[in-house]
Order: sequence, then structure tokens, then C-alpha cells
Amino acid sequence: MKLIRIPALKDNIIWILLNNNQQCIIIDPSESKNVLKIIISKQLNPIAILLTHHHSDHVNGVINILNIFPKILIFGPKEILNQKITKYVNNDDKLNFDNFNIKVISLPGHTLGHVAFYQPPYLFSGDVLFSGGCGRVVDGTYEQLFNSIKKITLLPNDTIICYAHEYTLNNLKFAKYIWPENKIISKYQKKIIKKILNKKNIFTTLKIEKKINIFLQCNNLKLQKKLQIKNPSEKSIFSFLRKLKDKYYIF
Repeated sequence: MKLIRIPALKDNIIWILLNNNQQCIIIDPSESKNVLKIIISKQLNPIAILLTHHHSDHVNGVINILNIFPKILIFGPKEILNQKITKYVNNDDKLNFDNFNIKVISLPGHTLGHVAFYQPPYLFSGDVLFSGGCGRVVDGTYEQLFNSIKKITLLPNDTIICYAHEYTLNNLKFAKYIWPENKIISKYQKKIIKKILNKKNIFTTLKIEKKINIFLQCNNLKLQKKLQIKNPSEKSIFSFLRKLKDKYYIF
């Protein structure tokens, strides 16, 4: 399978996953213009749209795509309204069509109904897990988001994290602000800056995230000691960091 990364809006990423037969699925189309341009120019056959949650910057392109390809199937959680959903999906649902075998994973926290789509080795994580960071709590709770992140960490280390916003550099700046003496994060930040300067796309895996994403290191004793939280637990460390990140939130 081949993955196409489409930058959209201010910092959104739309994903297209295609098989050897030129059939493709579209994940979280925030807009339609660039998606349709690529599909038509590459002569792809779009068979499905996957939506991780209800926010407008993840669904606004659906109707225009549907107008051009009226037979396309649309899948998403029950929180999504007015997008002509073919079928609402729940945790552990399987979407099997053509060469695609996709598992639905419930990941509440950013929103109550947020889901991810897992087509090994690709995890389309929406706004739950980003490179170097995680999503904000909007409709859900910090505990839900923490549990969702923990669920993701149980996937294979070679899982490719296909996140829906390009926040990597800002996330690493926050991580360095919290943990300046962490040489792994500092080294990775320099690598990302070089990629951005050379206009190269950023891809990440779960293995990388476990090393550079502080939200995946809440069990790290050095980090816990540095934060000086009384009677720390992984969950309390996570909530503390996410609330602090909200104040640091600069995009």
C-alpha cells in the first residue's frame, strides 16, 4: 500500500491510502480541492472516507467529494452529524473491503466519540496523538485521553502514526521547555528543524514517539522527579502536562 500526505488549511493533514489496484480511502478531509486534484491526476478510485471525529476541520470536504464520487462509502463515529454517513462505527469494528482490512479503535478524550482507524502498519490517530504531543481535551476528559494514549502504546512499535495536524516543532519546543536536559528530544528537534527547512514531510512511528513524546513518558522517573508533583501517578503527570501545554498552546 502507498500513503499520500496532503497538507490542508493552516496545519491540517489529509491522508490518502491506496492499494495496488489504485483504489483508495481518504481520512479526515478538511477540504476537498487538493484531495480531488490528486485523485483525478493520479486516476485513483476512491472507495471510502474515514472520519475520526466531528470537528469541522476534519469533515468539511466530505460533501464536495461525495458530489463527484456519489458511490463513496463514509464511516465515522456517532458524534458526526449531517455528513451522509454510510455506517457509524464503534470500537473493534472491522471495515473489510477490497484489499483494506481496517480496525476501528475508540479513543475518547479529545472528543467523546473520537475513533482511530488501524490498517497495519498505519494508525490514523486524528487529534489524539501527534508527533511529539497529544490533542487537547475538548468534549472529553483528561482521564479518557490518558487511557486512549495508553491504548495506542500497546500497538506494535513499527506502527506509523498518521496524525491530523502538523504540530511537531511546537510540541518539541514544549517538551524542551519542560525537559531541557533531555538530549534525545533536543537532538530530534534539530532533526525536525532541518526537515522543515528542506521542506521534507515528517513521518513518525510509535517507537520514535516513545522516545521523544513526553506524553508517552509519564512513567519516566526522571520526568516525574523533575515535575515535583506530590505522590505522582502516570495519570496525574499526564493531566498536569496537558493542562500546562494548553497555556503554552501557540499555533
